Amino acid sequence: MSDLFGSDVGEDESAGLFETAQPDEAAAPRSVPGPVSVDHHAPLAVRMRPRTLGEVVGQQHLLGPGAPLRRLVEGSGAASVLLYGPPGTGKTTLASLISGATGRRFEALSALSAGVKEVRGVIELARRRLLAGEQTVLFIDEVHRFSKTQQDALLAAVENRIVLLVAATTENPSFSVVSPLLSRSLVLQLQSLTADDIENLLERARTDERGLGGEIEIAGDAMDHLVRLAAGDARRALTALEAAAGAALDQAGDADRPVLLDLATVEASVDKAAVRYDRDGDQHYDVISAFIKSIRGSDVDAALHYLARMLTAGEDPRFIARRLVVHASEDIGMADPTALQTATAAAQAVQLIGMPEARLALAQATIHLATAPKSGAVIAALGAAMADVAAGNAGLVPPHLRDGHYAGAAKLGNAVGYRYPHDHPDGVLAQQYPPDELVGVDYYQPTTHGGERDIAGRVDKLRAIVRGTNRQGGRLS
Repeated sequence: MSDLFGSDVGEDESAGLFETAQPDEAAAPRSVPGPVSVDHHAPLAVRMRPRTLGEVVGQQHLLGPGAPLRRLVEGSGAASVLLYGPPGTGKTTLASLISGATGRRFEALSALSAGVKEVRGVIELARRRLLAGEQTVLFIDEVHRFSKTQQDALLAAVENRIVLLVAATTENPSFSVVSPLLSRSLVLQLQSLTADDIENLLERARTDERGLGGEIEIAGDAMDHLVRLAAGDARRALTALEAAAGAALDQAGDADRPVLLDLATVEASVDKAAVRYDRDGDQHYDVISAFIKSIRGSDVDAALHYLARMLTAGEDPRFIARRLVVHASEDIGMADPTALQTATAAAQAVQLIGMPEARLALAQATIHLATAPKSGAVIAALGAAMADVAAGNAGLVPPHLRDGHYAGAAKLGNAVGYRYPHDHPDGVLAQQYPPDELVGVDYYQPTTHGGERDIAGRVDKLRAIVRGTNRQGGRLS
């Protein structure tokens, strides 16, 4: 899993634009006595790992004065924590800073390679250290990949504070971590870095002696492109900058420093052309508008194109998911009721698994919605009903529908004469439901598209029975 600026800990993370897979670590734990000295041959992301809390970019909601994470890093907190968030948001870095507080020892395990034996080995080591007055921070990356047995092996050590557990996961811990471990830990959600966070990070890497030492200047459009490519992931941002800066310096040869890093060099070095897309400007609204209108117009290929543009430009996948959920009801509705299920599932997938994998769920939902039969009957029906309410056509609730669960209700005529539909063989019977002023008003007008073709006939039969106008008789099928 990518940390804020550091190396991966046992995860083969395919993070979209940059494949930064690292070899799996050996199952044996590694001891790191907090932040380490900088190796100038190491990747830029490793060299720029924060050494102090002041160097951490983002996560200010967790690092403010008195916040639990700040107290842990400063050495005054003693709670185990579950760090939940997307890649590149600082989970490993924060664990390392916690270990550095007051001389705590640091052990790291990857859930991809460690088993119960390795977990127990670290706990025994921590137990011996505790007798000597040393506390051990145990960092477990991808804790959601631990089996129930592996997670259970941690419980006693966490409860008795033999280890201070810092576990990282990209999945919602409510679904992936056993309840006993969850209840013994603080769950802290890390957020993707903002565009300003990424820009500040890149600028620091450009000027800092641990980074590029002022060897380059970054053109404005090149910086914007690097920020978009990062999509909130610090490691991805620094990986892109390192590749682009290396290309620019190679091209410049012995020319005077600093060398200008332009957009063309960034595009060539990361093999990703700039997409004209401003998340806060007109293009943001133009592209999402074209996306929804393409789905509404049943052009699946155009819809996928606009989805790809948004994803490539780093649009918030939650924003896309929300629009899909709205569209499923607004433009499809009862013509294909499963469209809402698919869109909602895609939105849940965005929350559960994060990017880049969640883009597949967004693509699946886009294809489903674009190819589904269309109907605007749901929004039209609600709009007509709300217009009547706004115009004052509300009326009184019929007495037989009013609440009768209190003493004296019957004397007021409330709930008297109510007929229970389940007592009828068809589960529906003649009875007035709307206020007097709205009897006979038809809000829902089903189309003949998709599933509404069958619904239309059923709605006609239901209205005839409920309103007592069913002259032909017969059973409701």
